[in-house]
Amino acid sequence: MFNTEWGRASRSGRSRRVHARTIRTARATVSTIRRMDCTVISIGALAANHLWNERTPARTGHATTALVRTKGAGGSSALILVDPGLPEPALVARLRERTGLGPESITHVFLTTFHPETRRAITAFPDAVWLISPREREWAGVPLAQSLGRLAETQRAAEAAGEELDEDQATMLEVLRRDVAILQRCKPSPDTIAEGVDVFPLPGVTPGCTGLLLSGRETTLICGDAVATAEHVEQGKVLPNCEDREQAKESFVEAIEIADLLVPGRDNLLVNPTKKPF
Repeated sequence: MFNTEWGRASRSGRSRRVHARTIRTARATVSTIRRMDCTVISIGALAANHLWNERTPARTGHATTALVRTKGAGGSSALILVDPGLPEPALVARLRERTGLGPESITHVFLTTFHPETRRAITAFPDAVWLISPREREWAGVPLAQSLGRLAETQRAAEAAGEELDEDQATMLEVLRRDVAILQRCKPSPDTIAEGVDVFPLPGVTPGCTGLLLSGRETTLICGDAVATAEHVEQGKVLPNCEDREQAKESFVEAIEIADLLVPGRDNLLVNPTKKPF
């Protein structure tokens, strides 16, 4: 049964305003959407699940990947892929298996965080618009730029001395350059990506962790790691490695309060156990 301990805690004024505004938007938008569906392309996994008493990685972690398809009353449509966490060949194959679509069909890629496990296959979608929350973009970008600058300076000093970076440094330089290029390509997400698809801030796991709220007959929330698995929902737990644990708890509660259906960051779509059957 869902642990309601955190649900008794009062939310901040900001959270209450966001909650109320989102409910109003969801209700107003339902009548304008001709078609909306969310398909789980790949079910994610935690490298180490603390609820299973795992303290070290037991598997390769990757985020749950979901595809949101919308068709608005005005004829506008969008195919939004969220968190392409598998390696590129596997993700592209899974997309075709689950939907019959190729990478060229995807109009948007949305990252709930900039964690490497959410974006391994992002370069398979060069024609799509890549989106991430402005807060996450800033939070991830500053340390990346600083680390790249320091290592680039080390490289210049080594070259001036007629030397080369060691293998580990050269590998890290390549990784940093790739990550910076990806983040630069990611645009700050607008509040609404498509009709009935609104960004929903869920800070805590990272400062800019952001989900997608899908408005339809039921309200669906793609949660990212703010809500990790069905077991985390049942036990009322957040991940242990949060940047701000208290904020993560507040986001967890807000996610449970607003959504009829949840797409956890590392599990399959599930019916919110606190909601009445529909």
